[in-house]
Amino acid sequence: MADGNPRSTAQIAGHPIHPMLIPFPIAFLVATSASDLAFWSWGNAMFATAAIWLLGAALVMAALAAVAGLIDFLGERRIRDIRDAWLHMIGNIVAVLLSLINFYLRYANGAEAGALPSGVWISLIVVLLLLFNGWKGWNLVYRYRVGVADTPPGPPRQ
Repeated sequence: MADGNPRSTAQIAGHPIHPMLIPFPIAFLVATSASDLAFWSWGNAMFATAAIWLLGAALVMAALAAVAGLIDFLGERRIRDIRDAWLHMIGNIVAVLLSLINFYLRYANGAEAGALPSGVWISLIVVLLLLFNGWKGWNLVYRYRVGVADTPPGPPRQ
C-alpha cells in the first residue's frame, strides 16, 4: 500500500493492543466448552461450576478485546474497507452475544441446569465461530498486514 500498512490505532508504544488481549477470551471460551463436555460426560458439578466462571472471565476479556478492536476498526478507514474485517467483527459480535445468552441461562437456572443441553451446544457453536473469526483475523494480519510495522525493527541494543 502506498501509505504503508493499515495501522492499529489502539496501541502501546507501537504494539497493537487487540492481538495482546484476544488469546484470553479464546482460551476461556474453549475451556468453557471443554468443561461442558466433561460435565456432560462425567456429571461432576465441578465442571459446570468451572464453565460458568470461565464463561464470565471470557466475557470480561472479550469486552476489553472488543474495545481495542473497535478502536482499530473505527480509527483506520483502510481497515473498514477490508471485507474480512467486517466478517471478523460480525462473527465476534455473534460469538459474544451467544456467550452472553449462555451465561444468562446458567446464571438464571443454575450452573448445572444451564449447562445441559443448551449450554453445551452454545459453547460448541461459539468454538466453531472462533475458528472462523480467527481465520479472518489471521487474514487481516498476514494478508492485509493490519497492525504490522512497515519496516523491521533495528538491530538489538547492546
